[in-house]
Amino acid sequence: MPAPHGLSIGYLAERTGLAVSAIRYYEAQGLLEPWRNAGGQRRFHRADIRRLSFIMIAQKFGFTLPEIREQLQSLPNKRTPTKDDWSRLSAGFRSHLDARIATLEKLRDDLDGCIGCGCLSLPTCALYNAEDRAAKKGQGPRYLMGDRPET
Repeated sequence: MPAPHGLSIGYLAERTGLAVSAIRYYEAQGLLEPWRNAGGQRRFHRADIRRLSFIMIAQKFGFTLPEIREQLQSLPNKRTPTKDDWSRLSAGFRSHLDARIATLEKLRDDLDGCIGCGCLSLPTCALYNAEDRAAKKGQGPRYLMGDRPET
């Protein structure tokens, strides 16, 4: 059972399924702001359960900790975020997720052709990458990253 004056890190770990070390790491990254009681123990807000859940979900979607931190900074720290708070936050992630989905769909649709055609800047594809033109656009799979072949 959580303490009446904040949650212990052990309770938070048990409740979220995260290791205590992971919670400390997220704290060090500025994603959580616990306080210390008179005995020097960390204490967390009940809202931190949702914050940690959001962090875990956002990471599964491929967001970096700096991106997650930026979004969490818009949420209240000392109270549980409301539905409106979460709606505002999710709107900020929507365009990023839409772009990622579009990239994944393109990858899925073009994967078999692009790997064989030389979009990795190989000079072997006369159709899309004649004379290794993709290399001028930079490193990596240029056409899968959104660059277009010159016509």
